[in-house]
Amino acid sequence: MSLMFSSPVVTPTIGSFTFSSRRSNYIVMSAVRSNSASTCPVLTKFQKDCATPTPYLRNVANAIADDMRAGLAVEGGGDLDMILTYVDALPSGNEEGLFYALDLGGTNFRVRSVQLGGKKKRVIATESEQISIPQKLMIGTREELFGFIASKLASFVAKEKPGRFRLEEGRKREIGFTFSFPVKQTSIDSGTLIKWTKGFKVSGMEGKDVVSCLNEAMEAHGLDMRVSALVNDGVGTLAGARYSEEDVMIGVILGTGTNACYVEQKHAIPKLQSNSSSGTTIINTEWGGFSKVLPQTIFDQEMDANSPNRGEHLYEKMISGMYLGEIVRRVLLQMCETSDLFGQFVPVKLSTPFELRTEHLCKMQEDTTDDLQTVGSVLYKILEVEANLNARRRVVEVCDTVVKRGGRLAGAGIVAILEKIEEETERMGSGKRTVVAMDGALYEKYPQYQQYMQDALVELLGDKLRHIAIKHTKDVSGLGAALLAATNSIY
Repeated sequence: MSLMFSSPVVTPTIGSFTFSSRRSNYIVMSAVRSNSASTCPVLTKFQKDCATPTPYLRNVANAIADDMRAGLAVEGGGDLDMILTYVDALPSGNEEGLFYALDLGGTNFRVRSVQLGGKKKRVIATESEQISIPQKLMIGTREELFGFIASKLASFVAKEKPGRFRLEEGRKREIGFTFSFPVKQTSIDSGTLIKWTKGFKVSGMEGKDVVSCLNEAMEAHGLDMRVSALVNDGVGTLAGARYSEEDVMIGVILGTGTNACYVEQKHAIPKLQSNSSSGTTIINTEWGGFSKVLPQTIFDQEMDANSPNRGEHLYEKMISGMYLGEIVRRVLLQMCETSDLFGQFVPVKLSTPFELRTEHLCKMQEDTTDDLQTVGSVLYKILEVEANLNARRRVVEVCDTVVKRGGRLAGAGIVAILEKIEEETERMGSGKRTVVAMDGALYEKYPQYQQYMQDALVELLGDKLRHIAIKHTKDVSGLGAALLAATNSIY
């Protein structure tokens, strides 16, 4: 789940929050500059409808936790699917050998090889390649898509340097397959596609095991490889982060889309029909599907009504990078139609869905100039409109309202999972540290969003936060998939 920003913000690749209630300077400046502009009835009502005071956030966190329990009790028990991933063993650091990761989840797929050397040597060597998927294959047949992937995999393996990568004699090459589409998983190495998303509509996949599709294609291309683990990017992030930090218990993706997974005690999963209720397993929450007690405005309702999955994934539509810019665009459009925001006309491009993107909001919110020059530049470039200083202030205020709500709601979701883990383990109560591994461009490149998320955690958890660390673990899902192939190796 990637979100492309044309002007990257400098943030550490791996870091953790120092929790405090102090806001960074540019956020305070944005708030001060924009408060004087709140004279538009549309904006005033929107701000009121988007408000997420601490008691409201507590209700959201409690409702998410309730849905988690309902989803663990029975299939379809709540909004959250709470999918069993069958990942019962996480990387320990003892893994050795040559393993691969294949990540399919968008217009590109990535392949990676990893030579593991156990506790002492860890990752000895790694190589990766990103390959574009032709548009026609995204709407073609199963055989065409997986045949293309297998052929590129074969080329990647053929280029391996024998001195750097060594496969033990008698072994097949094993892959961790990150398949970032909704899947009904049936074991660690099998699962059927529920539905295609992200512009894919490949035929011949209904009821098909996605792992079998890849294994068949590799065999047809004479490639002696097999999938040992089927995972999504959240699980890969958790596993990759766990390799270097044993206290990682949660993996969260905040990018174009969003999801979260966590380590659950098996005895706390009534729907797990197993003789053994000991140990742990990873649960894929699919938390984007949460839809209760959310501060939905008329603009959210209109956007949802025009979406392919109407009435579904309302939480994702409020907190993920794909939608924040579109909500802002809809608010600005109504402000134009009911007041003189940009003079006596409505910019044509403001009527185009998804014309305003989240990276544009980020650029505008980072503007600390007195005349909001960058805001004016973005509006001119994207919407082809000349905006005076008062209009620029109002635009910043709309951006801040949407991003504040999104970040705070995301924080409430993290709190729900942390408290669910605490119910079963009493980690915080016993002084144990819990690490949340975060990835995704929205989290990485939008500091205001990150700050608002932190504020929610501070308000809801208080002193308990001293036991929590939020770590940015960039691009570790590929490593995590390879490690899970190693952990679940047939050898």
